[in-house]
Amino acid sequence: MNSSIRLKQTIIVGAILLLVAFLFTRDIKGLVKPTEENGKMPASGQMAEGQAPVSSSVLSIETSSTAAKNVINKNLATDITALENSYKTAKGTEKIELAKQLAQKWDDVEQITPSALYLEVVAEGNPSSKSWLASGNRFLKAFESTQDSLAQPALLQKANTSFKNALEKDSANIEAKTGLGVTIVNGLGAPMQGIAMLLDVVSKEPKNVKANMNLGLFSIKSGQFDKAIPRFKTVIEAAPTPEAYFYLGTALENLGRNKEAVDAYLASKKLAANTTLSSFIDKKIAELKNKN
Repeated sequence: MNSSIRLKQTIIVGAILLLVAFLFTRDIKGLVKPTEENGKMPASGQMAEGQAPVSSSVLSIETSSTAAKNVINKNLATDITALENSYKTAKGTEKIELAKQLAQKWDDVEQITPSALYLEVVAEGNPSSKSWLASGNRFLKAFESTQDSLAQPALLQKANTSFKNALEKDSANIEAKTGLGVTIVNGLGAPMQGIAMLLDVVSKEPKNVKANMNLGLFSIKSGQFDKAIPRFKTVIEAAPTPEAYFYLGTALENLGRNKEAVDAYLASKKLAANTTLSSFIDKKIAELKNKN
């Protein structure tokens, strides 16, 4: 009995490690060279190549901008510096407009944290459900894209605050409610409160990708693999991604449905077109085929 429990715990821990390993396997868009952010298991606190580290002690425009300039093209960094100098001396609507431009500049080179911080400035200067939602989404993306465990709480808290502000402006905004639920599930409150919010979202929008994805992830983390499968299948029907297929494969594998897991992993490999991930999945598939 005890060995059976230990085996189940090992399987769940293994699944979570796989999730962490793949979550950050993304290509950087724009003018930054694509990198494998986390196709292999990272050392604790290791940052992805091409993604500027976030200061764990001070989350500010100045520190985030300085760090980000170290990992982008020097000419682009010079252009952004000139725009930032104009921003520092601007007032009123001009300052807000320059913040919008800077947010876009940083987004173009996939430096998410400074982009999010400038969008926060925009939302503070021109508060609306739309502006706070943009800020929240970007902070949430920054949270998901960093491996700095000390910076994550600050980014998650800013996302949480932005989504709350968006809901204050528009209490019926489904996207803001989804984002708020995601931040709660990830640690800002009782997880079941966040789950309840996400379940409410899918009751209104059954094919909501973000809500279903996060409900699926929570199901895997809590060992409820059978509940995770329909969530990821819903995501795949709406917007197939390598992440969704990978998580589906993880859930199927942990239920002993190895043939289906292999198919899901292969679909993930095909969509991702990532050398490191492909090698990892090939090893997984070989292991599963040996079990049959």
